Amino acid sequence: MISMLRHSQRRKYLGRSAALLALAAMTSGCAVLHPGLDAQRLAPGEVPTPIGTPVRDNRSPMEAALACFGDQLIAQNGPRRVIAVGDVKDYTGKYSINEGNAITQGGALMVYSALGKIGGPLAIAERFDPTIAERELGYTDRRQLGDGDVHEVNGNRVPWLPYFGGSITKSDYYIVGGITELNYDIRSGGGEIEINNIGPKARVFTESVAVDLRIVNSRSLEVIKTISLTKQFTGYEIGANVFRFFGTALFDINVGAKGQEPLQLGVRAALEEATMKLIAAVAKVDPAICMAQRQATIPDLSAEELRGRSLVRPIGQNTPAASATPILPAQTVVAQPAQTSGATLNDLSASGGSSGGSSLQISFEFGDITLAGNAQALLDQIVQQAAKGAVDVTITARDTENWDPAKRDSLIDQRLTAVVSALANRGITPAGVTVTWRPDKADTSIHRGAPGMQEIARIQIRK
Repeated sequence: MISMLRHSQRRKYLGRSAALLALAAMTSGCAVLHPGLDAQRLAPGEVPTPIGTPVRDNRSPMEAALACFGDQLIAQNGPRRVIAVGDVKDYTGKYSINEGNAITQGGALMVYSALGKIGGPLAIAERFDPTIAERELGYTDRRQLGDGDVHEVNGNRVPWLPYFGGSITKSDYYIVGGITELNYDIRSGGGEIEINNIGPKARVFTESVAVDLRIVNSRSLEVIKTISLTKQFTGYEIGANVFRFFGTALFDINVGAKGQEPLQLGVRAALEEATMKLIAAVAKVDPAICMAQRQATIPDLSAEELRGRSLVRPIGQNTPAASATPILPAQTVVAQPAQTSGATLNDLSASGGSSGGSSLQISFEFGDITLAGNAQALLDQIVQQAAKGAVDVTITARDTENWDPAKRDSLIDQRLTAVVSALANRGITPAGVTVTWRPDKADTSIHRGAPGMQEIARIQIRK
């Protein structure tokens, strides 16, 4: 903006301003657009319509974790569960007269989408808006609804659709709750420096939201599990300004930028994580394996595209969020004789002995149950070798682990589940994995293997 302070120069600058306005008017009719926009003339005589980026899948950082969890439910081979969703409201009460509600009013729709991303043995029952179904049931009751065919009822051929009841599937559980917190500006800071009315400024600010959900048994109305999650959002604002005379003209120039993680995207991610953990509670599975697949960035593929390979394979340039404990890289070791035990895992039959074949080692870090690092490449190698014949794999952990028998046995179950699920994602069915040895529950000794490691199980894999 150019302001004139000397009357003698006013006409000169008014003329320049008029020229600038004329130039702006001319360019407004041209395709001077954002670099990400194109213009397309859709009909003769129309001005070009800006065309932006195409529609894409609405992905979140939880895509890989949800896909992994769906695979985990499939590997569990549990019963089909019908899940409904009630109202997931905005209870924050935050409203702006200019911008409307600060928080999405579609929380229930996000939970529905999260269930769809999980997939697997989950079936989704519509309870949020059954208006059309109820109206058609009314038409059926009045013998007004037809499907274009003729039906036989009590020996008569009728054009209306008969209904004898029981066509609506009951739900086993339903999810309800709400978005309960929106805390503005829980922390902010910044600075501004000006010298001769010239200088930069910057500030950062943080806010948070929280969600509270519960899953309820549809028959008994017993609340099976509640969960409360919170997430912070950080935004920034930077700028610089010039406010001073240059000659006889006063220049007031301001430039800057600001940005913030999308608030509603964060709400979606929180609702997705809460949904996964609630389903895990009723399915009696540990979601920790799949939570390790939660990413710090949005992946290139959706949960549907990731399903079947999400447990162990990074997607595109994005990598899963690191677990609290680093994973020990898998190593190749010398084959050792297998021992016999009747212990089984997830219906995997135990058998003694081992057939000829190479033996590979998959190692877990202290107390960890996740697969990462070089174990991913090793799993691909195992699948390739299994196509040619049986492959013996030794599961190991740090020799500093010395758990009580119950905790050790549970930890072995979880680690074997992680390996079996990862192999299932690569085309090796659970029936192709045999546990050839694992310590007896009463065995408290440490079975030492490679230096610094102990053997906790051996499996044989066939394709």
